Amino acid sequence: MKIALVKGDGIGPDIINEAVKVLDKVAAKYNFEVTYEEVLAGGCSIDKIGEPLPQSSIDQCLSCDSVLLGAVGGPKWDNVDSSLRPEKALLGLRAGMNLFCNLRPAIMYPQLSAACPLKDEIIGDGLDIMVVRELTGGIYYGKRGSDENSAFDTLSYTVSEIERIVKKAFEIAMVRDKKLTSVDKANILNSSQLWRSVVERMAKDYPEVKVNHLYVDNAAMQLVRDPNQFDVIVTTNMFGDILSDEASQITGSIGMLPSASLGSGTLGMYEPIHGSAPDIAGKDLANPIATILSVAMMLRYSFNMEKEAKAIEEAVGNVLDLNYRTGDIFTKGMIKVGTKEMGNLIAQAI
Repeated sequence: MKIALVKGDGIGPDIINEAVKVLDKVAAKYNFEVTYEEVLAGGCSIDKIGEPLPQSSIDQCLSCDSVLLGAVGGPKWDNVDSSLRPEKALLGLRAGMNLFCNLRPAIMYPQLSAACPLKDEIIGDGLDIMVVRELTGGIYYGKRGSDENSAFDTLSYTVSEIERIVKKAFEIAMVRDKKLTSVDKANILNSSQLWRSVVERMAKDYPEVKVNHLYVDNAAMQLVRDPNQFDVIVTTNMFGDILSDEASQITGSIGMLPSASLGSGTLGMYEPIHGSAPDIAGKDLANPIATILSVAMMLRYSFNMEKEAKAIEEAVGNVLDLNYRTGDIFTKGMIKVGTKEMGNLIAQAI
C-alpha cells in the first residue's frame, strides 16, 4: 500500500513520525508492505510556495491508497488572507478527494476515566460513540456573500448528498449496536425536513436498526445528560462539526481521539482531531496516540484489515495499562514519557 503523508504544521511531523513507526511494525508482523509519499499542505505550503494546497498535492493524494494527516495551521498564519489560511488545505483535500463522510469516534478509555468531566454515575462503564458527519455539503459549502451592512451563508442539501452519508451511517450502525440517532433542526429548517424524510425512507432498508430523531439543541443537551444513550449519530456538516467536538471533550482526552474522512470508495484521509499545538512542536511533548489510532482506522476502513487495526488498539490499551502517559494525560502516580517514547512503547507492544 502507498500512503500519502501530510505532516503539515506544528506537532504534525512529530506525531506522524510515530504513527509511521507503529504502522511499519504492524506491516512487519502481518507481512504486508507500505511505502510513503510526503505531501505539502497547510502553513508550511504557504511558506514554501505561497498557497496552502497546490493542485499537485491533491494529485499526489489521489495517486495513493490512503492519506495520513498530522495537523495544519497555527497563529503564524492568522493574519494571511482568508482564502490562503492553512485550514483551506483541509477543505481542499476533502473536496478534491470527494470525501463526504467524516467519522469521529468519541471513546473514553477506562484507564483515563478520571479525566472525564462528567460524574461517574453518568458515564457508567465508559463511552463509545461514533459521530458520522456529512463533510462536503451544507452551510460551509453553500453560496455566500457580504457587503458593509449584511452577510449571508446558504444551507442547502440535495437528496443524493443526504442519501450517501445516511447509507454510511446505517452500514456502521449495522456492525455496532444497531442504533442510529439522526440529528437535525426539522422544526425550523427546510433542509432538515428533507434530511429527516430521507432518513425515514432509508430506514425501511435497515429494519434491524433502531432509528430516532433529535433536534440539534436537544442532542447537545443529551450528550452531557446521558451520553450512553447514543451509539451512532448522523448529522449535517455544521451540526456534526459542533457535536463531534462536544462528544470528544466529554471523554476528557482529546489527544486520544482519531478521525476518518471517507468517500464512496476505499480512499480515505485519516487524522487526529486535535490541532497543531505549535507551542510544543519539536519538543517531544505531543501525544501521538490519536494519530496512531487514526492508522488503526485507516487499516479498518480503507484496507479491511480488522485484526491489524485491533492489534494497534490493543497495543495502545496495553501501554496505558502499564501507566505510561504523555504530559496531556499525565496524573500523579503515572510514568511520564515523551512523544517518541510513547511511539516506541506502542510499537513494541504490537
